[in-house]
Amino acid sequence: MKILVITDLYPIKEDEKHTPRTIQNFVKNWQNLGHEVKIIKPNFLLNSFLRGKPYYPNGIYGNIENINFFFPFWGNIKTSFTPDIVIAHMPSGILYADKLGLPFCAAVHASDLEVLTNPLYRMHFKPRLEKAYKNAVKIACRSYVLKEKFLKLYPEFEEKTFIAPSGINGAMQRTWSNNEKIKVLTCGQFIKRKNIDKVITACEKMDNIELTVIGSGKERLEKLSSKAIFTGQLSHEQVLEKMRESDIFILPSKNETFGMVYLEAMASGCITVCREGDGIDGIIKDGFNGFLTENIEETLNKILIYPDKNQILQNTYNTVSELTEEKVAINYLKSLQ
Repeated sequence: MKILVITDLYPIKEDEKHTPRTIQNFVKNWQNLGHEVKIIKPNFLLNSFLRGKPYYPNGIYGNIENINFFFPFWGNIKTSFTPDIVIAHMPSGILYADKLGLPFCAAVHASDLEVLTNPLYRMHFKPRLEKAYKNAVKIACRSYVLKEKFLKLYPEFEEKTFIAPSGINGAMQRTWSNNEKIKVLTCGQFIKRKNIDKVITACEKMDNIELTVIGSGKERLEKLSSKAIFTGQLSHEQVLEKMRESDIFILPSKNETFGMVYLEAMASGCITVCREGDGIDGIIKDGFNGFLTENIEETLNKILIYPDKNQILQNTYNTVSELTEEKVAINYLKSLQ
């Protein structure tokens, strides 16, 4: 199959620090399966500058064509590549795909819902996105939660909407440690929607918990605790090492598209907690392979007294074993048929 991917959420070089690798992982696995894949990256210069992303001149970088634009969602893209399907991620990718006159799949991220519902964007961009969703042959929601939210807005698209979660490779089986101090880990940028401050405040009240906080940002969270261990920013491999040393991973973040960090924690053998109705809710099933939280302290106490934590860990391992990068990439393409 010939596949054209259109998205600004794609790294041009491997050493880029602030560009997620999730779509790139899909592409690599499709290529490994024998599919021919090309990528067009529509890059809005002001947005890249504000987010501190690296600048690349217009041009071809391997199988990626970078096209810089001064204004969001304006203009057209052209391609000499004739794909069987176009897969478009992010609002920019979807709007450009809709102009090509080719069969395309629109992938819904949290940013799409922001464009559809935020008064700042919806007056101009909402009608164009709605037109694109109508024209799309399929709609891929990046999580169960996003699918539920999207179909509340557009129930008429239910028959062509499916879930396209991220995948991970390598999972470890662990048993509950039963240490005197339970090692709890949270990780993320120190920004309000991550709710790391609430994790710190809850753990500060609990004597049998040792909390480690990974990350940095504008919020000054160190003042909230005299007990928590603040590591600062760590490399990806160092984060995984900390996960393998921890018993519980918790991040009650809001407005997550998916949250690879949760899958990584599950694959590292942590009992993993996310916010109810957000992110990876739907893959994490409360009391089965992890926990959903609205009240952090109550949830942590619930885990500590849970009678069979090893069964939770076994169910966690079984879940992530079915979410390998190769399996989710295969299922993505099967869902397009």
